[in-house]
Amino acid sequence: MPRPRPPFPAISGLWGKPTIINNVETLANVPYILRVGGEEFAKTGTEKSKGTKVFALGGKVNNVGLVEVPMGLTLKELVYDIGGGVPNGKQFKAIQTGGPSGGCLTVKNLDTPIDYDNLIAAGSMMGSGGAIVMDEDNCMVNIAKFYMEFIADESCGKCTPCRVGTKRILEILTRITKGQGKEEDLDRLMELSYATKNGALCGLGQTAANPVLSTMANFKDEYIAHVRDKKCPAHECKDLMQYVIDPNKCKKCSLCARGCPVGAITGVVGKEPFVIDQKKCIKCGACISSCRFGAIEKK
Repeated sequence: MPRPRPPFPAISGLWGKPTIINNVETLANVPYILRVGGEEFAKTGTEKSKGTKVFALGGKVNNVGLVEVPMGLTLKELVYDIGGGVPNGKQFKAIQTGGPSGGCLTVKNLDTPIDYDNLIAAGSMMGSGGAIVMDEDNCMVNIAKFYMEFIADESCGKCTPCRVGTKRILEILTRITKGQGKEEDLDRLMELSYATKNGALCGLGQTAANPVLSTMANFKDEYIAHVRDKKCPAHECKDLMQYVIDPNKCKKCSLCARGCPVGAITGVVGKEPFVIDQKKCIKCGACISSCRFGAIEKK
């Protein structure tokens, strides 16, 4: 006899089997809660966010790796007490929490206690538990572009706001970092970011614009410098950066020229200061690494 058809569409999971999807970190907490009880578990954390959180702490910080911290720990404690601060005497600039679609938080946010509500209120999120520290040498426009490359590639393409919006945002960011940005691009970025955020169907699209919105809110001057002055204040965007030899510091030793892989540096040993042909220079940094006298700088 034929099997009777169910009165509603059949639902199946992976390989046609019943499937449950849970965060691994959530499941890892279950045995502990069953062992000690909910009240004991709730003694750690904040009023609305109980327990601990695992972060993948990385970037410009001395101690990188996976760390488990109690909810309520401040970002400052995470960066400086656990992370050991920013290396090489550099200044802390921002921390990106929540993975690629999180937001970049600044010095003014360092006293923020870490929990789900506080991070969202500050313009970021807990997300996948990523915590990437940035210093003064990071360009925030380039950071936004880096994360948008990932998000645009990860979009499933089902809904137009995410499928098209992320690609258009990435195109604008790419133009800006190449020195081809226009004033209207800044308004266009905001318009597209909110259209993507408000119109996307899933969490990826709804948070896709966070890197752009947070960096524009906190580092608008860097966007303006890229568009109006065609300069990258952090000297990170290669198309807007030059390596220049100071003739007053140059010792005419030719170390930089010998280390240049494309022959972009010329001069006369012991007689004339060396100079860099900007049309040939590929901005690899070999010259600045080989110079022992600090005669080469990025501009």
